[in-house]
Amino acid sequence: MSDGEPGPLWAPEAVWQAIPHLAAFFPEGPPRRGPRPAGAVESRPDEGPWQAPRFGARRVPLALLRPQGPHLVPHLVPHWADPWRHAPISAAEGEALLADWRRQAAENRGIAAFLGMAGWKRAAIAAAFAHDGPPAPFAATEAAALALAAAARARGEPGAIAAWASRAAPGLAGRRAAAGIPLLWVEDGFLRSVGLGVDFIPSASLAVDALGPHYDPRQPSALERILAEEAFDAPLLARAAALRRAIVARGLTKYNLRRRPPRLPASPGRRRILVVGQVEDDASIALGAGRVRTNLGLLEAVRRAEPEAFLVFRPHPDVETGYRRGYVPRRAALRCADAVVAGGDIGGLFAEVEAVHGITSLAGFEALLRGLAVTTWGMPFYAGWGLTTDMEPPPRRGRALSLDALVAGALIRYPRYLDPVSQLPCGPELLLDRLADRAAWPRPSPGRRAAVLGWRYMGWWLKQCRRFGLWQR
Repeated sequence: MSDGEPGPLWAPEAVWQAIPHLAAFFPEGPPRRGPRPAGAVESRPDEGPWQAPRFGARRVPLALLRPQGPHLVPHLVPHWADPWRHAPISAAEGEALLADWRRQAAENRGIAAFLGMAGWKRAAIAAAFAHDGPPAPFAATEAAALALAAAARARGEPGAIAAWASRAAPGLAGRRAAAGIPLLWVEDGFLRSVGLGVDFIPSASLAVDALGPHYDPRQPSALERILAEEAFDAPLLARAAALRRAIVARGLTKYNLRRRPPRLPASPGRRRILVVGQVEDDASIALGAGRVRTNLGLLEAVRRAEPEAFLVFRPHPDVETGYRRGYVPRRAALRCADAVVAGGDIGGLFAEVEAVHGITSLAGFEALLRGLAVTTWGMPFYAGWGLTTDMEPPPRRGRALSLDALVAGALIRYPRYLDPVSQLPCGPELLLDRLADRAAWPRPSPGRRAAVLGWRYMGWWLKQCRRFGLWQR
């Protein structure tokens, strides 16, 4: 090289280890790696004022001030990079992600205690609510959670309790309100995982609601407020449309079991309707169902409403494990249905039917994404917006929404997502990539896999007990 000409950029191995996506900040050519070449300029990128927040032990840069030239003069603007796809991104994309991370980290710092979180979920919950300080404790009792929250508020902190909604004790909302303590209702999100929760697969998305569970129509939830009040602008609707198309093209659903269901028999000249079973003691049934509250009752109601149709009954996969309530003996189901299809992923059935009936099942929302006619016999979050036929019209709603507005509210604006690989907050688009790639998900430990096998074996026996009327809990 000529005199005065700067040498090549080079980064120490420690920098490459700390920033695995370092090359993405240098689209014209990354710093060299390995032994330092003669005359090389050492690159020690600086995050500057664009420093990303820390989530527990994880902190990943989104923007770097790059050194340039022999005197390491920084650029005046940051260079942005996607930490998951290892590719450059625009300043607008980077700033939006940074703002979202900072907002979520600030919200997480306000939590004083977790309540009602099952032991096998706790590692995933801690990751989803991580921030730059120590994690909030998991309280064993409601009294302990309220005491932790009160102590935090005495220190001038928000002192919120994050409670698993379906396991919260009746009256918790009133008791925390009387004490002036914020309460966050936590439940699984709508794009959940590769596998079932009953098999101890943690959720990669969470619904976190400061008003109430989204499945409780007795009061407005944050999701209902979003859908009822938000003005969805054109860029958000375009993003929702692209997300919807990607979900359908990849065949993604809530659980993504990756096993095709059996093909349906031919039914020439008959309208084909999928009747979706649910867990009968699920909180969404307890709070969101109307006159129809059981799977057999749903089958009977749909048969009365559609006497000539070809009905396909789909039992809920959690019920099929034997551990959850709602089992309908095959003989009883076939008195109303023409076919019973258990096993496999429900996504494979959507292409073989024209319509879907359910009580509050998320399958109704998934069917809407695929352009199917949906009838609800309860009051799920997606009912009441002009997109479904509602046998139990929900209170308060009535605003007519486009399908993409519903998607924008339910899948973009409302949930939070956690990348199962990096354990960092992410958007729904990245989670779609993960859901489509089973190998991306952390493999359970040998002990966990053995426990799941034993759990399934016991569940099979419980299912036989239900089948022969020996156990109905």
